[in-house]
Amino acid sequence: MSRKSPGPVRRWWRRLPWAIRRHSGGFAAQAPDLTHREPKAWRRPARVFLTVFLTVDLVGTLLLMLPFATTDGQGLDPVPALFTSTTALAVCGLSVISIGQDLSTYGQVVVLTLMQVGGMGIMTLTALLGSALVHRFGLRMRLSVQAETRTLDIGDVSGVVGRVTIIFAVVQGAVFAIITPRLWLHYDMTLGEAAYSGLFHAVSSFNNAGLSLYDDSMAGFSGDTMILLPISVAVILGGIGFPVLIEVWRGLREGDRWSLHTRLTITTSIMLLLFGTFLITLMEWNNPATLGGLHWSAKLTDGVFHGVMPRSGGLNVVPTGEMMDSTLLFTIMLMFVGGGSAGTAGGIKVATLAVLFLVVLSEVRGHTRVHTFDRTLPPEVIRQALSLVFLSATVVAFSTLLVLRTTTFEFIHVLFEVVSAVGVVGLSTGITPHLPDWIQVLLAVLMVAGRIGPITFVAALAFRSRHRHYTFAEARPIIG
Repeated sequence: MSRKSPGPVRRWWRRLPWAIRRHSGGFAAQAPDLTHREPKAWRRPARVFLTVFLTVDLVGTLLLMLPFATTDGQGLDPVPALFTSTTALAVCGLSVISIGQDLSTYGQVVVLTLMQVGGMGIMTLTALLGSALVHRFGLRMRLSVQAETRTLDIGDVSGVVGRVTIIFAVVQGAVFAIITPRLWLHYDMTLGEAAYSGLFHAVSSFNNAGLSLYDDSMAGFSGDTMILLPISVAVILGGIGFPVLIEVWRGLREGDRWSLHTRLTITTSIMLLLFGTFLITLMEWNNPATLGGLHWSAKLTDGVFHGVMPRSGGLNVVPTGEMMDSTLLFTIMLMFVGGGSAGTAGGIKVATLAVLFLVVLSEVRGHTRVHTFDRTLPPEVIRQALSLVFLSATVVAFSTLLVLRTTTFEFIHVLFEVVSAVGVVGLSTGITPHLPDWIQVLLAVLMVAGRIGPITFVAALAFRSRHRHYTFAEARPIIG
C-alpha cells in the first residue's frame, strides 16, 4: 500500500523556517526539532576557560603551601604561593621567590608541572576553540575555512590533542638533549643535576614560562651559544603558535601553500625578531652594566637572546633592571605585542599588529578595503583587532596608574612590570618581590587576564556574532 503524499498546505508549511513554525500551532507541533544545538560550554568559552584555570591554580597554590614544598619545611605563605602558582600556570615568569633556593625538589616539580599544564593546556584549548568556531559556520564555509587554514580538521579533537603532544615532546626533547651534555661537561654539574636543569629549562623555554632554577636566570651562561641558542629557538617555536607550526611542517613535507594567518605571523615575527635584536644590541652595546664589558661575540650572542625574550620568553642573560631607559621602553613595546596566536606566548599577538599596520597602510593609500597577500580582510577581524588593542592598553594604563599612586618606584620600572604581567612575559626590573602583597595579587590577576583574557575576549566576539537585518543612515564624525 503506497504512502499518501502530504497535501499542498502541509508541503507549504514544511518549507517555512523552523524558527517561525515553532511558535505556531497546527502542523508545527508535529515537526521534529532538527536544529543543531551546540554544547552549552562552547556558548560560554570565557566561563569554561576561567573556571578550569582558576581550579588548577588553586590546587597549585595549596600544593606550594605544604610544609615539604620549601627548603625550610614551612611551606609558602598564601600570597607567594598564589603568585608562584599563577606565574607558572600562566607561563609568565615573574617571581617573588627564588625557585632554586626557596623551593624543595617537590616544590620545583610542582612548578614544572604547572608550567607544562599551562603551556599545553592553553595551546590545546585555543586550537580546539578554533575548531569549534569553524563548526559554527555552514558546511560550505567550514570546508572553505579548512581548505584555507589546513590546520584544524573538522571534528578532529583527538587529532589536535595528539599533534600538540607530539610537538611538545619533540621540541622539549631536542632542547633537553642539546643543553644537558653541555651543562654536565662544562659547568661542574653531576649528570643528574645537569639532566634536571636541562629538563626544567627545556620546559620553561618552550612554554615561554620565563622561570629558572637560578636567581640570576641565565646570566651564568652569558655568551654560551650551546645553551642560549637552543633556548631561544624553543621560545620562538613555542610562541609562534600551534596552527603555524603544523602548517609550516605540512608545507615543507607536501609543498602546500601557506594560509594568510601563517604568512602574517611568520613575516611579522621575523621583522620583529630582526629589528628587536638589532636595536637592543645597539642600545646596550656600550652599557657597562649589561653588554659593555663583554667580548664582541658574547655581545652578539646575548643581544640575540634578549631580542628573542621580550616575545614572551621571560628569561634574561644580563640584568634587565640595569638596561638603559630607552631599551626598557623598546622592550615594553615588544612585550606588549608578544607572539603568535594559539601558542604559549602572550601579548596582543603579532597577527593583530599586522592587521593594524595593514589598516593604517590601506587608509594612507585611500583604499576602502584592506588587502594583503591576494586576500581581503573581513571587517569583523579589523574590529576585533582594534577592540583587543584598546582593552589591553586600557588595562595597562590603569594598572600602572594604580601602582604608581601607591608605591615609590620609578615610572619606567612600574610600567615594565605591569606590561610583563599583562603580556605574560616574565622579564623584570627586580621590583616585583618588593611590592606590597596586594599589588602582587594584582599582578597575579593581570597574569590571568593576560593569559585567558585575549583568548576568551576574541572567542566571545566570535560566538556572539549576530547579523542585523537592517541598518541606519550613515553619519561621519570629524576625525583628527
